[in-house]
Amino acid sequence: MSEKPEIVARVEEFLAALKNERGASEHTLRAYERELKNFAVHMVAKQGAKFGVQRIEHPQIRAYLSELYGRGLSKASTARALAAIRSWFKWLARRGYVEQNPASLVATPKLPKHLPRVPTIEQMNRVVDGVAEEAAGWPERDRVIFELLYGCGIRNAELVGLNLNDIHWANEAILVRGKGRKQRHVPLGDAAAMALRAYLPERAARLSAAGKSSEALLLNLRLRGDGRLTTRSVGRIVKRIAVAQGLPADVHPHTLRHAFGTHMLEEGADLRAIQELLGHERLSTTQRYTQLTVGQVAEVYDRTHPRAK
Repeated sequence: MSEKPEIVARVEEFLAALKNERGASEHTLRAYERELKNFAVHMVAKQGAKFGVQRIEHPQIRAYLSELYGRGLSKASTARALAAIRSWFKWLARRGYVEQNPASLVATPKLPKHLPRVPTIEQMNRVVDGVAEEAAGWPERDRVIFELLYGCGIRNAELVGLNLNDIHWANEAILVRGKGRKQRHVPLGDAAAMALRAYLPERAARLSAAGKSSEALLLNLRLRGDGRLTTRSVGRIVKRIAVAQGLPADVHPHTLRHAFGTHMLEEGADLRAIQELLGHERLSTTQRYTQLTVGQVAEVYDRTHPRAK
């Protein structure tokens, strides 16, 4: 049996470290696995199975990115591939497999700055209040989904990862497990609390009728597996209900998170407080929301000031 190429072995070792040491999400792991295995296959095809990671240099990485462009990949997709390769080489350097990170010498493709389209406060209120009309399978659960995504600003993966005992009623807070196993508490607002109180008896009744138990807060309709709802299902539910209430077809769970941050900022919330609530590691990530509000101010100016016409 032929020996596994060293490049492939180091990729697998890195992926195992991501999973076991850093607590990376399944989504992150799949993305890294896809990008790095494609790069490893490329390098082995070009240089041979005995070519080691310490011999990879930045011109070879550039050549790989050029090949991706040649296949018709977008700048954003190519930038993601480069980001994965950079992270891998950082890890290789820390482990002593390489002396330096050749990927750091490769410039990231310049990306157009797309700010997310954020629904207005009125639009979001209409959507959330209209959940019961559009929710086909389980209105009480679907109302909770919207109240937690928009009312608490949590990520889709954080939402489906919530367990029943993460709702801290006495403190009016929810324990959220974010990226890299980081935990934070977010306030449980009155509307979200009311939605949960309407949903929890239904949840208990369905589990009891099926003779099952589950620690997951949000359950799938047929109680498959451990009963936990998936991020993909949440995406479908959000899109169906939001589009039915007049939002654009590109709406997704992260749209509600952006709306949470933007609307808090518009109503006068401190940027640092929003950073804490969203679980952003860097304030610069949160500052993207200020660009949205500046754009909205400019739009109002253009529409209303007599000298702007």
